[in-house]
Amino acid sequence: MKNLTLSIPDDLLRRSREYAAQQGTTLNEFIRNLLRQAVSPPEQDPIQKLLSHTRDIKIQTKDWKWNRNELYDRKVLS
Repeated sequence: MKNLTLSIPDDLLRRSREYAAQQGTTLNEFIRNLLRQAVSPPEQDPIQKLLSHTRDIKIQTKDWKWNRNELYDRKVLS
């Protein structure tokens, strides 16, 4: 791992350290996470991800028909 020297105002450094401490992390880790998020490819939109997964699901119901009484039968849900 390489070291990097940054020049930032004292006020920003103090507030950044306080923020990192509130998040339960170090300033180094906090900055690494920010950089990682900035240069990583964006994740797929959650809705699009869900839709793409639903296209891959193969469910066979054969000739079974939905029956309202069976859907609300408490024995089945217990």
